[in-house]
Amino acid sequence: METGNKRKEITLTVNKLASEIRKFCKENADEKIVKKYARYFVEGYTAYGIDGKLTESQRKLWFGKYKEDLGFEGFLKLGDLLVKDGKYEEVFFAIWFAGRFLKEFSPKTLDRFYKWIEIGVKNWAHSDVLSGEILSPFLINNIVSLDAFAEWRKSDNKWHRRAVPVTMLKFLKNEPSIKTLLDFIDPLMMDEEKVVRQGLGWFLREAWKKYPVPAGKFLLKWKDKCGRLITQYATEKMKPKEKERFKKKK
Repeated sequence: METGNKRKEITLTVNKLASEIRKFCKENADEKIVKKYARYFVEGYTAYGIDGKLTESQRKLWFGKYKEDLGFEGFLKLGDLLVKDGKYEEVFFAIWFAGRFLKEFSPKTLDRFYKWIEIGVKNWAHSDVLSGEILSPFLINNIVSLDAFAEWRKSDNKWHRRAVPVTMLKFLKNEPSIKTLLDFIDPLMMDEEKVVRQGLGWFLREAWKKYPVPAGKFLLKWKDKCGRLITQYATEKMKPKEKERFKKKK
């Protein structure tokens, strides 16, 4: 158990590292990189523009230097600070550090990441990496059941809702019942947000590859009601003749 002095020490170290990270980001900012990638983010793109290789080497240095002093909880506190501003690189630092502690995840940790999405995730890249690298292990490693994401489907935050099907992508390899997963996304199929529809279509595309019969039946049920973007993404890899089955009736 942490003592008051220990908590204070961790807080000071967290603040110190957060300052180091922001200083590094500002010193290595490149507007050319920002302009190069901004076109991929219609939702908005607030970034420093830092070379990827430089970022990778630096985060490893920081992790090695601070792992013992901060531990899992310390890096989560660091993440709380980094995601607040929604800066592209800072959010990814938070996600990467958290991913070094997968074995320490608990059901309570999932609530922490829910809040990260709420306050700092503002684009598909943050959402999808967090879903794939951080949220998926909760299901794959049986830390929580699928029901832990039930309320996410009702969230006012579109990134919570997108996270549901994207988190389930890697779980496709482990889940013995595809029906369970299809039933779970059913309440999302009338969602009006583009990013949620894209996430659903992506999941259904991958589900169809592995389970073509049940996934196909699910798509047939929804094709005339759900947003066209869902079926567009879901049928992207199908042959023309197969796609015809899922065209919306005029």
